[in-house]
Amino acid sequence: MNGLREIARTLWIGGMWVVGIIVAPVLFSALNNATAGMVAGRMFAAIAWVGLVCGVFLMVELVLRNGARALKSGPFWLLVGMLVCLIINHFAVTPIIAGLKAQMNHAAEGLFGGGFGTWHAISSLIYLLQSLMGLMYILSNDN
Repeated sequence: MNGLREIARTLWIGGMWVVGIIVAPVLFSALNNATAGMVAGRMFAAIAWVGLVCGVFLMVELVLRNGARALKSGPFWLLVGMLVCLIINHFAVTPIIAGLKAQMNHAAEGLFGGGFGTWHAISSLIYLLQSLMGLMYILSNDN
């Protein structure tokens, strides 16, 4: 199980970091915004599904390994937090952003006008929070 746990951690958390820190900025520097946004969106969606599978696996494995005391551990609650961020971002915020992209002429309302910029900033902050919780999870001693 140790090997599977390490693979799941690497695939999910490492994948989040690579997509968010390396791939998305490279796409936006190399391609036009529309194409880069489409490709980045697909990559974020792919890593979200990887996260759902890996996150549930990691939580179950932690409980199987530590029993009920896992429910009181920091790593367990970091995983819960990461999954909550992922679910909110992927199933709530991302569909809103997709709808706003379809109406891009109305998205010029600015960062605080409820348009594309606002929801993109919210999504980015949630992703950052999830990434920081991933860092804390990796650095925790009880995982």
